[in-house]
Amino acid sequence: MSPDSSQSPPDRRGLTVLAWAWVGLPLAYGLYELVRKATQLFTG
Repeated sequence: MSPDSSQSPPDRRGLTVLAWAWVGLPLAYGLYELVRKATQLFTG
């Protein structure tokens, strides 16, 4: 085993959560607006 194998990789859970939020929140808002506008379009 090499001496570097005792170190664990850096914890990037916070960065992963931030990246998903950066993409997911605007996507969720856009889908919400799409459904809201489509409902208005088809129901009058």
